[in-house]
Amino acid sequence: MSIKQSLVSVIDDDESVRESLPDLLRAFGLGVETFASAEDFLASTSLGKSDCLILDIGMPGMSGPELQTELNRRGQRTPIVFITALKDEAVRLQLMARGAVDCVFKPFSADTLQKALETALRTN
Repeated sequence: MSIKQSLVSVIDDDESVRESLPDLLRAFGLGVETFASAEDFLASTSLGKSDCLILDIGMPGMSGPELQTELNRRGQRTPIVFITALKDEAVRLQLMARGAVDCVFKPFSADTLQKALETALRTN
């Protein structure tokens, strides 16, 4: 699958991320939807339509890893790129062992995110 024309869902409780990240993703040629919580995403029509998720680890309510578990339980195998401000390599490795494509630490470069998304969209 080409990275162009893919739909990426950004799920992050941080409003500044939800406002700034879509501009970067559109510059990559991607379609973007944003959600303030895992619960909002699960209740949306995007479930099953997204080609990739950019998912924050720590959110109020359902966390990113909990959403990953719920999606797996539902048989949704959408590639996930986690983003986090918590620079913990053990957590990163654990998330990837559970099926995440990547886990990038904030602040991240546009290049780093683009490479992670290209990998994710190739696996879809």
